[in-house]
Amino acid sequence: MKRKNVIPFLTLAILLIWFVPSTATVELNVANTLNLKETPRDTAMSLNGKWIYILTEKGEILIYTSNGKLKDRISVGMHVESIKVGPREDILLLTSGKEKTVQIITLDFIQEINISGSPFKGKVDAPVVIATFNDFE
Repeated sequence: MKRKNVIPFLTLAILLIWFVPSTATVELNVANTLNLKETPRDTAMSLNGKWIYILTEKGEILIYTSNGKLKDRISVGMHVESIKVGPREDILLLTSGKEKTVQIITLDFIQEINISGSPFKGKVDAPVVIATFNDFE
């Protein structure tokens, strides 16, 4: 083909690709369903996908693990209308239009460690605290 004949052909091919509607399919897969006793008002998921936060009509945040187990619940008040995850999984933003506020709260996830039967030194019932530092700048 001559060069003059190729340009209109390429132009037509590009226009057809650009303007011809393409069909795409989306498949839906329900990974999990949380059956709640309270009515949800808003939801959010931690950035790492580990925690699901559900704000209820009763002014509580239910904290679920990603596999659907209730980990804990915290009371935040009836004025809170929506929640959003902050830049880390332990920061939540609580919004109240009535009070014209945004609260920034941090959550401390406390992990119980079973040490029964382990060797120890000192008192059996001595409190143990382990601190982690995960926000280095």
